[in-house]
Amino acid sequence: MQHRQALAGGAFAVTVGLGVGIGLWASGGGDQSPAGSAQSPSNSRSAAAAAPRTPSPTPTRTYPMSQPPRTIPAVRGFSAARGPGWRPAHGERVVVSDGSLADEGRLIAGELGLTYAGQKGDVRPGDLRLTLSGGKGGNPESYTMTVRGGRVTVSGPADAGVFYGTRTLKQEVHGGGTAPEGVVNDTPAKPRRGFMLDIARKPFTAGWIEDRIRELGDLKFNELGLHFSDDQGFRIQSDTHPEIVSPDHLTKAQVKQIVDLAASRHITVVPEIDSPGHLGAVLAAHPDLQLRNAQGVATRGAIDISKPQAASIVDDLLNEYAGLFPGSYWHLGGDEYQALTVRNPEVSYPQLAAAARRAYGSGGTVSDLTTGWLNDRAATVRGHDRTPRAWNDGFLRGTSVQPAKDIEVAYWTGKELGARPPVEYLGAGRKVINYNDEFLYYVLGQPQTFVYPTGQRIYEQWTPRVLRGTQAVPARYDARILGGSFAVWCDRANSQTQDQVAAGIRMPLRATIQKLWDPGTPTMSWTQFKALAGRLG
Repeated sequence: MQHRQALAGGAFAVTVGLGVGIGLWASGGGDQSPAGSAQSPSNSRSAAAAAPRTPSPTPTRTYPMSQPPRTIPAVRGFSAARGPGWRPAHGERVVVSDGSLADEGRLIAGELGLTYAGQKGDVRPGDLRLTLSGGKGGNPESYTMTVRGGRVTVSGPADAGVFYGTRTLKQEVHGGGTAPEGVVNDTPAKPRRGFMLDIARKPFTAGWIEDRIRELGDLKFNELGLHFSDDQGFRIQSDTHPEIVSPDHLTKAQVKQIVDLAASRHITVVPEIDSPGHLGAVLAAHPDLQLRNAQGVATRGAIDISKPQAASIVDDLLNEYAGLFPGSYWHLGGDEYQALTVRNPEVSYPQLAAAARRAYGSGGTVSDLTTGWLNDRAATVRGHDRTPRAWNDGFLRGTSVQPAKDIEVAYWTGKELGARPPVEYLGAGRKVINYNDEFLYYVLGQPQTFVYPTGQRIYEQWTPRVLRGTQAVPARYDARILGGSFAVWCDRANSQTQDQVAAGIRMPLRATIQKLWDPGTPTMSWTQFKALAGRLG
């Protein structure tokens, strides 16, 4: 019924003087003399001028059925209609129905060269109206966009959905284009759509990160992960432990600006301080906390979790940065603790074995102690109302101590010691986020077996259910896969400049968001998708 009404409403009356483009025009009647008159040509012309004339019908124009918008990611539902569509024009307004949409309204007004008029109830030609649809329920990231009668209305259950509607509109009219007549109904398939950046091994400027946030927002990503602590550097100002901070770092003021810009694009910044491994920058300032084996040899990047001071310094940092990163999630790392890579951890690290027995009884192991460390750090961030996340190789096999149930699995590899397939986590009821290193890892310098991922391979072969390697997990687990994240790791930091990184990840990011927004087979070929990305800029 709605579709038929949209078609009926597609008629558009114009004057001849305004007629442009392709259209079919109604023809008017010609001059005719009154019946039975016999006059000379000159008299006939004057008589015809004086006689009443049959008015011509108002010229009308018909339009072909509209085509779906061409955007990245593609919209998931569109009801076509006949009509001229909409394009922004100088002097036209952006109005909102609710003051909470002011940020979205001002942003799109500035981007399209329109006037932000605030909260208004009147209707004018050319208006772009942003409105909350009201009621409870529904995906807060969903939206409806109606183009009809020379106006546009974007509505959604929450401001996030309205924002995504404005991103669709922005792409539609990019470069002087027209938003097609009709109704878009759109919603993402996956709630977590992320990009993770390793700024610990390679510092990136605040301006570069802000540019990526604008790019991510326009593509409808909603997470930015910042891995800012590792063996090579600690990259954010610290007031509790300034001694660990690398010379090239972001100030807290810069981070706040990054977080605020991300929030304006409905992007949550997810911080990561990896532990108990990957702490080399912290340990450089605290060598007394360095893990050493039975022979006194230091273990790279590993903190000695048998020492109470180790937990204290990491918790200090987690507590300090909770105020800087107000989002709902926190990445605890938990991967690649080198004490667990040796044949017999209890023999190689007797201090860890002794601490495990003290904590968990005579059968306690180094794996138990490491899992307990992860749980304790999860408790710290949980105290700030954060949901904890950890790499899948931080979930250890064969332990008597189990990781807390609310720790989300960031699944990146199947190559770790004692590797477990994704279905073991999914079958246990855990929530999983896809970081599949086969498709989604952009590792600078391509060390080991890594190769730079291509957008085409992601577009044609990857879906959120492809968690490990190239095989998808059974469809029954789909609801437990929250989404995915494309990741940049800077193992060989100087192999690319930050501008080269931006260029290298451009198409992989677009392919990734397409498959997170809609995991189905895309309607466009890769060649068409790439051409569209080029046109949209």
